[in-house]
Amino acid sequence: MGGRGGDPQTGPLLEKLPEPSCSSSEPEEHPVKRTGTVWTASAHIITAVVGSGVLSLAWSVAQLGWVGGAAAIVFFAGVTVVQSSLLAECYVSRGHPERGGLIRNKSYMNAVRFYLGERRQMLSGFFLSISLFGSGVVYTLTTATSMRAIHEANRYGREGQQQGAPFSTATAGGSDVYYMLLFGLAQAVLSQIPDFHNMAWLSVFAAVMSFFYSFVGFGLGAAKVIENGVIKGGIGGIPLASPMQKVWRVAQSLGDIAFAYPYTLVLLEIEDTLRSPPAESITMKAASRASIAITTFFYLGCGCFGYAAFGDGTPGNLLTGFGEPYWLIDLANLCVVLHLLGGYQLYSQPAFALVERRFGAEAWVVEVPLPLLRWRRSVNVFRLCFRTAYVVAVTAVAVWYPYFNQVVGLIGAFTFWPLDIHFPVQMYLAQNKVAPWTTRWLAIQAFSATCLLVAVFASVGSAVGVFGPNRS
Repeated sequence: MGGRGGDPQTGPLLEKLPEPSCSSSEPEEHPVKRTGTVWTASAHIITAVVGSGVLSLAWSVAQLGWVGGAAAIVFFAGVTVVQSSLLAECYVSRGHPERGGLIRNKSYMNAVRFYLGERRQMLSGFFLSISLFGSGVVYTLTTATSMRAIHEANRYGREGQQQGAPFSTATAGGSDVYYMLLFGLAQAVLSQIPDFHNMAWLSVFAAVMSFFYSFVGFGLGAAKVIENGVIKGGIGGIPLASPMQKVWRVAQSLGDIAFAYPYTLVLLEIEDTLRSPPAESITMKAASRASIAITTFFYLGCGCFGYAAFGDGTPGNLLTGFGEPYWLIDLANLCVVLHLLGGYQLYSQPAFALVERRFGAEAWVVEVPLPLLRWRRSVNVFRLCFRTAYVVAVTAVAVWYPYFNQVVGLIGAFTFWPLDIHFPVQMYLAQNKVAPWTTRWLAIQAFSATCLLVAVFASVGSAVGVFGPNRS
């Protein structure tokens, strides 16, 4: 297949591979024991996918209307199942014909290099680095917003309610810098978790938190519908002043839903934690299907019940539409913060691993004596310094430019097709040696082309959302 990778069985890395029956496309200095199961993989996936963006899907459904909103959520769930299945197949490939064995592609970058060559690896690495770093900035900003919402809600409960003033977390004022610094401090500590193999507990915890605030949004929306006694909304969604405005809102909403699903950037890292037998790809596909089904349930629940509750007045964040009960909304926002602690790490670990492999971080381990405790601790100096500096940089960007999440939304729109669709499709075709113009080849290319058209349309909508009038 294209690039300089050549035949996947004689790729550019194979001359460095050792003799064992199953090796990595980059040699492991300290082989790890893979103990992951479908449950831990599902926890990782849910932590990566079900972010606080689930609370904004009601706004997206409101732009698309009852039929379009629900159909878009189901459609992109199907797209995610297909593209994750294609990429899961690329984790293990047949080795060198003379040496035998299997090759593990432990990361997205490894897989692109192995199947498609170094030139495409460099291109994908550029997009990947921006996406991973940008995700950290957005998580920092979102956490600060939720923490401020808790503070403002408590203040209103003490003061504003007595004065009869209305409350909305959407318009709450104040600086978020203090909250960003607190979140950055927590991430500086959590970033010392060595790798994916050691963070299953954090993903399980984060997944539970995401379940809770999703259930709160789901439940409050359903309760509001019952209270109203009527299902609001319409087939065509929120009417706008001009047809062109409606087109851009539809494009932006499709983009919001499309970009709320994929977890391609961390899929192979998750798969690398799984034990075998059964084959890692089998376990990964099962975890993907289960996780996407659960995610779709929450997306439909929060999106559709939120639209049914508020109709044309659906807010951008579902929780801001409910004035009471304060304690439950505070608890939901707290769960958002706790979930993002794990989500941040999930998207930071691939960036850490990429740099640490490049600079040989394993050689920087020193023994630090602790006389008071009468024991010695091994400390990786490179890991400590680099990861702390990375968290500081992410936090600094969030503090310096608090509207960065809008720009990252635009970047996500432009990187969605190459990272989540194009490269996985091309790697799958190369690995399975799918002949051009066969039925399978045409079906896969049609899938890629359809996603490209949607991505272009959504990218334009995202650009209008950033540079045009602010969405309401």
